[in-house]
Amino acid sequence: MLVSDVGEVKIYNLSAGKALPDWLSDKKRREAQRKNVDVSRRIELIQDFDMPAVATSLELSPDGQYILATGTYKPRIKCYDVNNLSLKFERCFDSEVVKFKILSEDYGKIAFLQADRYVEFHAAHGRHYRLRIPRFGRDLDYHKPSCDLFLVGTSSEIYRLNTERGQFLQPYETSATSINACHVNPEHHLLCVGTQEGTVEAWDPRDKTRCGVLDVAVQIQHNEKFPSVSAVKFKNGLHMAVGTTSGHVLLYDIRAKEPLLVKDHLNGLTVKKIDFNPSHNAVYSLDDAMLKIWDENTGKQMAYIESSSNFNDFSTSPRSGLFFFAQEDVKMMTYYIPSLGPAPRWCSFLDNLTEEIESEGVQNIYDDYKFITKQELADLGLEHLEGSNMLRAYMHGFFIDIRLYNKAKAIADPFAFERYRKEKIAQQIEGSRPARLQLKSKLPKVNKELAEKLLVEQEEGSGKLKTAASTLLGDDRFKTMFENPDFEVDKEADEYRLLNPVLTRLDKTRTKKLKAQQEADAAREEKQKEAKDEGSTDDDLFSERDDSSDDDQQWTKQVKKEYKKINQEKKREERIAKEREEEDGSEVSDDDDGPALQIHEKEDFNIGQGPRKISKAGLGKRLAASKPIQVETIGGLGNRQMTFSLEKKNKANVDRKRLAELKRHREERRQVIRPITGLRGLKTKMHRNCLPLTDADNLLEEEEFYSQSTTGSCKGML
Repeated sequence: MLVSDVGEVKIYNLSAGKALPDWLSDKKRREAQRKNVDVSRRIELIQDFDMPAVATSLELSPDGQYILATGTYKPRIKCYDVNNLSLKFERCFDSEVVKFKILSEDYGKIAFLQADRYVEFHAAHGRHYRLRIPRFGRDLDYHKPSCDLFLVGTSSEIYRLNTERGQFLQPYETSATSINACHVNPEHHLLCVGTQEGTVEAWDPRDKTRCGVLDVAVQIQHNEKFPSVSAVKFKNGLHMAVGTTSGHVLLYDIRAKEPLLVKDHLNGLTVKKIDFNPSHNAVYSLDDAMLKIWDENTGKQMAYIESSSNFNDFSTSPRSGLFFFAQEDVKMMTYYIPSLGPAPRWCSFLDNLTEEIESEGVQNIYDDYKFITKQELADLGLEHLEGSNMLRAYMHGFFIDIRLYNKAKAIADPFAFERYRKEKIAQQIEGSRPARLQLKSKLPKVNKELAEKLLVEQEEGSGKLKTAASTLLGDDRFKTMFENPDFEVDKEADEYRLLNPVLTRLDKTRTKKLKAQQEADAAREEKQKEAKDEGSTDDDLFSERDDSSDDDQQWTKQVKKEYKKINQEKKREERIAKEREEEDGSEVSDDDDGPALQIHEKEDFNIGQGPRKISKAGLGKRLAASKPIQVETIGGLGNRQMTFSLEKKNKANVDRKRLAELKRHREERRQVIRPITGLRGLKTKMHRNCLPLTDADNLLEEEEFYSQSTTGSCKGML
C-alpha cells in the first residue's frame, strides 16, 4: 500500500508493492511473504486483478457484486466476484472490445461493441448471438423501457437494435458527420449524443424526434485544438456534464444553453469519461494522464490520481471512495479515498486498516519550539533553566521556545547575522559565475579541448554554431567521440596541421568580435549615417576589399607555410631512408654465386626514372629494363611460354662501384652549388611562398619541387 497526501486528502494506492510470480509453489510463496517486508505488507484486494497486456475498459455491475473488465491480448473479458475477491470466469473474443454495456443487474446479459463492427450478446453461459452494424462503432447505451440498444460511430446515424424483437429499427438521422459518445438519462430517458462538430443533440425515444441541439464548441475559445465532444454524462434529470477533446469539462442545466461551469484540465488531453459523486458534490473527469476530482459548484480541485501509464477507463462504487482503473499496463489499479466515502461492504476492512495506518503515522510536531542539545544550551548560557517550565526534556536534549532561543542566540553571538549575510552574498556570487567554469572539472578524458570549445560555443555562441554545439554535446549518437580513444584528434596528422592555422584564426577572430562588439556596432552605425549623408565612394569600397584580401592572404600564407614544412619533412624522411638502404647495401658480404637481379633493377630504374620507387613502376617497364625475354607459341590455341635468364654478377663489386659514383656525383654538385640568393630569386620567379633551404644537401630536392610546382599542381592543392 502506498499513501499519498494531496492537500488534506489522503489517497491509498492498494495496488502498489511487489507482486509474486504465479509459478511459485505455495511453500516458496509463504517463505517470500515471511522474509520480504514489501511482499508481507502488500494488500491484494482482488486476486488476479490484471490482464495479459492491456486493460481497455472496466465497469461495475448494477448490483455491485461483480466487476467486469476487458483487455488484450488475446481479446478477452474477465469477471470478478467481489464476495470471494477472486476471478469468477474468463472468456475470449475474436476482436478487441471498444465498449460494453451490462443489460441486467448482474453478468447475465452483456452487449459488447467490437472493433470489427460486430456486436456480441453474452448470457451467463457464454456468447448468445453475434451480428454486424454498417459502420465502425464508438459507443453504445441501453434504453430499458423500449429495450432498444443505441449504437453510434463513424456515421451520422444512430442505430437502434431492439433486443425484444431481435431486429434493427429505423435509425435516427443527425446533422453530424460522426458521433463520439452517447448517454441515456435514467430519469426521463432522453438520449444525448456528442458529435465530432462539437455539439450535443438530444433525441426523445418516445416520438423519435430531435428535441434540441447544444453548441459546446462556441463556449471554448482561444484553443488550438477543436473541442469535439468526447464524453456525455447525466447527474440527474436536469444536470449534465460534457467532456471535449481539448481537455475541457462543461456543466450544463439542460434548460439553458450557457454552461454553469467550465473546467479546464490544462493539459490538452481528451476527456475520456465523467462521473459524479452527489453526496460530496464532486465530479470525476478522466484523461490519459490523471483523474481529476473537483467541486462541481466552484470548480476547485479536491484531489487527483496520476497514472504511471495512460488511463483508459475507470469505475467507482456508488457512494464510496473506492476506484478501479483500466490502463495501458498489465495491472489494473485500485485506489481508496476515505474522504469521498466509506469502503463498500465487501471490503469494509479497508476502513479499519486506514485508521490504523493514520494512527501509526501521527508525529508530534512543535512549530513554536526548537530542539537543542545540552551542549548548545551551555553555549547559550541557559543552563540555569534546567528543571524549569522553560525547557521540556526530550531524548538527549530539550525543547525550548523559539522566541527565547532567538533572543539568547542574539545575545551570545551578536555577529551571527553578519556571518549569515556574508555567506548568502558569497552563494549568490558563486551562483552568478559562468557555468563553464564549473564544467571544466567534468570534461571528458577524450577530446578534452574539443569538448571545452563546444561548451564555450554553447554558452556564448549564437545561431547555427550554438545549435550544432548543443547537438554534439547532448546527442547520444556522438557520445562515443568523447569516450572511445580511437576517436582522439591526432594533432600530428597532416590534415590537422593544414587546418590548424585556419582554426586558430577563427578562434582569435571570435574572441575579438566578442570584445569589440559594441565598438563595431557603433562604427557601423556611423558609417551608415555618413553613407546616407555623403554617399559611399570607390575609395571606401577598395579599402574594404583590401582589408578582406589582406586577411585572406594572411591565413593563406600560413597554410602554404605549413604545407611546405610537411613536404620538406617527407623528403627528409625519404632521403634518410634511402641513405640507410645504401648503407645496408654496402655491408653486404662478397658472394659471387648470388643473383644480382634486385640490385640490377634498382640501378636501371634509378638512372632512368630518377627518385621514383621500383614498386611504382609497371610490369612492362620492369621487364623491359631486364634481360631480353623469349616468347614461344605452344600448340594451336594461342598458348604462349615466356623464358628469361638471370645474370650472375659480383654483387660486392657492383655495390662499391655504385657508391663511388654517388660520392663523386655529390662532390661535383657541391662545387657548382649556387648561393642562397639564387634560391630566393627562383622563389620570386615561381610565385611561391617557400622557406629558403639552409642545407646544401637539400638543393636537388628543392629544385625538383619547383620544377614540379610550375605545372600548377601544388597551387591546386593549396
